[in-house]
Amino acid sequence: MSSWPRLALILGGARSGKSRRAEQLAVASGLPVVFVATCLTRNLDAAMQERLRQHRERRPAAWPTVENRLDLHNVARAWPACLLLVDCLTLWVAARLEDTPSDAAILNELAGFLDAVEAGGHALIVSNEVGQTPVPADALTRRFVDLAGQANQQVAARAAHVEWTVAGIPMTLKGEPR
Repeated sequence: MSSWPRLALILGGARSGKSRRAEQLAVASGLPVVFVATCLTRNLDAAMQERLRQHRERRPAAWPTVENRLDLHNVARAWPACLLLVDCLTLWVAARLEDTPSDAAILNELAGFLDAVEAGGHALIVSNEVGQTPVPADALTRRFVDLAGQANQQVAARAAHVEWTVAGIPMTLKGEPR
């Protein structure tokens, strides 16, 4: 559909239904969809492997899936005519924390991805809302929560459409209801 925004953000807590909602929106967009899985598949416990299996089975088989790629700006450039369903931003932030010493560098990398999308693509980004959690006691978790919150704010500021999903119910925070 021609009215689909260049950039949309779906926020929610763990198991809130945000991924399922994003999948519904991706189908409704009428655009070809590429699923971008940001969870690195190395060293996963059994519960996370099961969660990923459920996500894979739920997605339409026709959607190409990009896994184990953290260079989102290059993914956007490789699939310019598609809707990139990025699930999820917080896993991407966590992965980037492993090998990027500077928070500013991570946020700059995210900005490069958003620039690439706005230059001619479409992205639907799923992310965990971390701002309602208690302040973590350890430094690494505080860094993650702070950085994930900044990343969510950066995307939300540039997105034409932002939703908050609670118990499977989407609420539009910005843009037109979909």
